[in-house]
Amino acid sequence: MNVLIIGSGAREHTFCWKIKESINCDSLYVVPGNAGTAKIAKNINISISDFYKIKEVIGSKKIGLVIIGPEIPLIDGLVDFIKNDSSLKNVLVVGPSKLGSMLEGSKDFSKEFMFRHRIPTASYKTFDRNSLNEGLKHLDAIPSPYVLKANGPAAGKGVLILDELNKAKEELSNMLLNNKFGKSGTKVVVEGFLNGIELSCFVLFDGKSYVTLPSAKDYKRVGEGDTGLNTGGMGSVSPVPFANKEFLSKVEERIIKPTINGIIKDKLDYVGFIFIGIIKVEEEPFVIEYNVRMGDPETQVVLPRIKNDFLEMMIKTANGNLNTVNLEIDETSFANVVLVAGGYPESYEKGNVIKGLDPQEKSIIFHAGTKQEGKNVVTNGGRVLSVVSKSNDFKSALKKSYKTIESIDFDRKYYRKDLGFDL
Repeated sequence: MNVLIIGSGAREHTFCWKIKESINCDSLYVVPGNAGTAKIAKNINISISDFYKIKEVIGSKKIGLVIIGPEIPLIDGLVDFIKNDSSLKNVLVVGPSKLGSMLEGSKDFSKEFMFRHRIPTASYKTFDRNSLNEGLKHLDAIPSPYVLKANGPAAGKGVLILDELNKAKEELSNMLLNNKFGKSGTKVVVEGFLNGIELSCFVLFDGKSYVTLPSAKDYKRVGEGDTGLNTGGMGSVSPVPFANKEFLSKVEERIIKPTINGIIKDKLDYVGFIFIGIIKVEEEPFVIEYNVRMGDPETQVVLPRIKNDFLEMMIKTANGNLNTVNLEIDETSFANVVLVAGGYPESYEKGNVIKGLDPQEKSIIFHAGTKQEGKNVVTNGGRVLSVVSKSNDFKSALKKSYKTIESIDFDRKYYRKDLGFDL
């Protein structure tokens, strides 16, 4: 089968790496891909938002399966576009519909979904420009810290957690009046604060049946000790030490099953990955958010733990035959350390030459913000590389990744040296 993957990050490089293992993979294409995917697949340099050019690629390359990595084309309706085109009727797609993607596309929509289906989550109220004064009064009435979330997608950076009331009011006004997060922030969800430790849970759903994939712990803040601005993710580990069988059973019964039943009941036309951001408060799980795709940097530690033929799993998901999959999991620990461009998640340079990318014995290097320029691989984004290692426990896996990082260099290279500090 010829496979097309949509996206350009380390998540998509990991998809390529895993699918390339399958004997069922004939040709593998990526739109637009990066310097890493170019080594194992054919990159096609078009925009992930240009649906008509994607259609041309599907037709010309005789694509049998499309896997959509990032959230934006899902939210914008790429799945609907493919499924509604009669010339593409035989093409399999892994990804939810535009309606199903609202679980990530709108925080307000997802919170209503959770409350409607009695899924444990924080209290919330939603405000827009016209109800700003009500929002400011609401902040007066609730205890700190104050959690402000841009309603739309913001690449993992649209959440503010603030201790000071005046600062919270200032930021709420800034989001609603000054377009701090652009159109993603035309509505802001103000949530109650939940104090606990977070993890990412993943579900693969074919519209009827589901499989629970390995969970992971990611690190969103740019600074050590979980300080500084939110990012797309600075690293991850899997399995999660504090997520024991008892706790994961609670997640399954109280969150995953009601989520699946809710999607079916609400007819959200959903096929693909469900990312559930969980916070463990004492011993109880609560949902922080849904994403409608695999997470990044979590994919880089979750997929290597899956022993099954991943392409076969994707085909069965798209065909509605996921109930025939017996998931086999590697119980070894994997750790991912993300190398970012200096200045990220704010302004950063592109075009810096990356050295030390020769094949590594101890680690796998997944590319994100990279591109090929002549003989050189150069930086081309905020998050540049994921360095993933395997060991008996997450601490020794992290040590391997940190050791590998010593041999990789580019101007203003930055990474967190304290991953796993809270485990």
